[in-house]
Amino acid sequence: VQLVESGGGLVQPGGSLRLSCAASGFTFSSYDMSWYRQAPGKERELVARITNTGSSTNYADSVKGRFTISRDNAKRTVYLQMNSLKPEDTAVYYCHVYRRLYNNWGQGTQVTVSS
Repeated sequence: VQLVESGGGLVQPGGSLRLSCAASGFTFSSYDMSWYRQAPGKERELVARITNTGSSTNYADSVKGRFTISRDNAKRTVYLQMNSLKPEDTAVYYCHVYRRLYNNWGQGTQVTVSS
């Protein structure tokens, strides 16, 4: 399993970023996918999850209405559109898939929200 995130960077408060996670090594369309984040000194937390078909999503309360998770099974990619970013969204963002009783993570992409 390989998960490769991209799209992070420095953005001003109120700005937007779109994260991507390219997946390989497993049958992507069979698995739910998630985005997590970890801020310095804090535990890793679930941000958003999407079912394998994309028919259902759920979000952390802190990002509802601002973030949107989506996927393209043909491209084996999951996305996180982040709008109205706040300084408290600053974290390393990780792509995740739970497969065969194992948590699989990407290397993470840094998102920094600062003026």
